[in-house]
Amino acid sequence: MPADAILMDRVRELLLQALPPNPDVEEKKMFNGVAFMVNGKMCICVSNNEIMCRINPLIHEEMVEKPGCRAMEMKGKPYKGFVYVENNAITGRDNLNFWVNLCLEYNPLAKASAKKKKK
Repeated sequence: MPADAILMDRVRELLLQALPPNPDVEEKKMFNGVAFMVNGKMCICVSNNEIMCRINPLIHEEMVEKPGCRAMEMKGKPYKGFVYVENNAITGRDNLNFWVNLCLEYNPLAKASAKKKKK
């Protein structure tokens, strides 16, 4: 299922409002949706009708207790620092803003993925 265009617009608007002028934000197709890369690092992704957030792994357990939030899993194991948040948990502006801000707070601390060598 393609990414929810309305949800993408909401995330894009909040990201751009929270960042300084002329931010380093790039949109890339990944995870069956669109990932918002901030300063070259995956920050938040809109996929289907939910968001995937890259958050501080130190608050991961606390965040998955929130309604509509679940851990991202890879090979059957939770992937700390990455959570999915269902659309019904981010319907209000304040709710979505909470998650966008968590992603932005962690972004300066997050490691960038290794760049792939071009052939």
